[in-house]
Amino acid sequence: MASDSENNMDREIILADFQACTGIDDIAEAITLLELNNWDLVAAINGVIPQENGILQSNLSSVASQANIYGTRSQAAPAAPPAAPAVASSSSSAFCPALPSRHIVERQPRMLNFRVEYRQRTVEVVIEEGSVVGEIKQILETELQVPVSKMQLKGWKSGDLSDSIVLQSLHLPKNNSLYVLTPEITPTASTSQNSVLQESLNQNFLLVISHREAQRDYNLNFPGSRTIQEVKRNVSDLINIPVRHQQWEGWPASASDSMTLAASGISYPCHHLGVCRRSSPANTREPTEECADVHMVSDSEGDDFEDASEFGVEESEMFGMGTSTGCRKAPLMPENTENEVDALLHFTAEFTTRYGECHPVFFIGTLEAASQEAFYGKARDRKLLAIYLHNDESVLGNVFCSQMMCADSIVSYLSQNFITWAWDVTKEANKARLLTMCTRHFGSVVAQTIRTYKTDQFPLLLIVMGKRTSNEVLNVIQGNTTVDELMMRLMGAMEIFTAQQQEDIKDEDEREAREMVKREQDEAYQLSLEADRKKREAQEREQAEQLRLQQIQKEADDEKEAIRLSLEHALPPEPAEEGGEPISKLRIRTPSGEFLVRRFLGSTKLQVLFDFVASKGYPWEDFKLLTTFPRRNITQLDPASSLLEAKLFPQETLFLEAKE
Repeated sequence: MASDSENNMDREIILADFQACTGIDDIAEAITLLELNNWDLVAAINGVIPQENGILQSNLSSVASQANIYGTRSQAAPAAPPAAPAVASSSSSAFCPALPSRHIVERQPRMLNFRVEYRQRTVEVVIEEGSVVGEIKQILETELQVPVSKMQLKGWKSGDLSDSIVLQSLHLPKNNSLYVLTPEITPTASTSQNSVLQESLNQNFLLVISHREAQRDYNLNFPGSRTIQEVKRNVSDLINIPVRHQQWEGWPASASDSMTLAASGISYPCHHLGVCRRSSPANTREPTEECADVHMVSDSEGDDFEDASEFGVEESEMFGMGTSTGCRKAPLMPENTENEVDALLHFTAEFTTRYGECHPVFFIGTLEAASQEAFYGKARDRKLLAIYLHNDESVLGNVFCSQMMCADSIVSYLSQNFITWAWDVTKEANKARLLTMCTRHFGSVVAQTIRTYKTDQFPLLLIVMGKRTSNEVLNVIQGNTTVDELMMRLMGAMEIFTAQQQEDIKDEDEREAREMVKREQDEAYQLSLEADRKKREAQEREQAEQLRLQQIQKEADDEKEAIRLSLEHALPPEPAEEGGEPISKLRIRTPSGEFLVRRFLGSTKLQVLFDFVASKGYPWEDFKLLTTFPRRNITQLDPASSLLEAKLFPQETLFLEAKE
């Protein structure tokens, strides 16, 4: 128990480091990637973020046994080297946690092989997965002497690609077939045969395919650019025979799966082919004593599986009696597991070991988490929940898994429309735990329904749909079915779900529209309040500025008035008209048109005249005192000179003018 706890803790650390280094927020996706690499963090990180100069690997010995973290595995799965959390690259160091000391290890980049056809030439290109499409064209330019600008590289499964697309983002297999078109280059007489091949790539080939077992012919049209491998995949959906089990007749001896139809040498415009299921080698081994007690199919069950070879499975293989090793195969799920995530990781790994890589993507997480993922997102993102219940003691288990759950059409349909969660009820403890989970999430009716099914009726596929108030089980599909029937029942469940989903989308859109209107109203109200506040603050600032300016003006006026009064009090008294000294009588015209009249002694200084004018509110700093004729600026004269010296005697008319 202590070891299991330590392993769980190590996995949690590895998972956290993996998410931090790769930026993958989806826990299920992160766990799946780690599982595919046997929880080797270095390999998983480099699978997501490939390095140019090498990878970082830990020297920690505390996790040396991580490759065996799930316990006993099939001998087909090699042990992974010890690894610990590692920093993927310098670019991710900003968010990747600090880890123990490491050393740099050389990492061989993944190489891709491309077989490129151009007219009568075939060029083999080997290039790193991190390269871009344009680099392939540059290599072809050297080999074919065709400018990149006039070259069209065709044959990509995702359609035409730009030169900047990184090959790794396309998730290509190791071996690929492409072809080059050069519509702007006119072929010469020596290349007329190349022209024929290039034209045939754009032609349609009629393949008349005879299905031997069903005694039925299919007339299928394919473009010349389609590869033989792609044809076989498409045909597998029609005849329900996986590509690996197909046996063909009629292909030219020189044809390979990577060739296009145009280059394969088949007849144009029509070519006849035959296909059947590849027969399995006879199993001559006798069952051991340990396998003798095997539940056989009853007469009533025999109708559905009268001939096991119809499914491409020998009778002994179908009932789990192939060899003594097959009887002792590891269970899909260990008994009394404490962690559901670990149990499902073990289930996925063992399922892949038994039935191959082509199988539904099983959700890695608790049943509650799977329900949340399927039912409680946005209405447009919701899916049906498919709960697969496996029982190794059922005679239908191997057939259902290998022929139904691993059929390409079923895998594709489940991946697109369902969240698939799995559990193994072979052990009573695991079955009891499942019933407890179902009761908690779906109610006692679902748990009671599962209890009513006998072992021979397993496997079961429960189709669950989320509703506003509760979750509803739409369908329970038993193991004694066919691919066509399974697909029809899945599609029937999807029709019901789609109708409900459309209603939910409509309700959600209406609710979001109402909420948006409310948000817009709230935002408009807040903007109005903000505008009023700013307006009020602007008014307050304006009023405060006016008061400040008024105060400054008042102070300036008070200061001027004080100066004026002081000047007025400092003036000498006005002399009488008749006196012993010469008297100068001055008339001063103000800008308002009024006249200031006063008598001054002829000996009075000009400064006294300036002070007199300033005492009347016209300081000589702001106004100039001018004579009429000739025009003279008195304020420019020496203030210490007398009126007589300034020739303002015996009388003179002056006028005030504001200085510019």
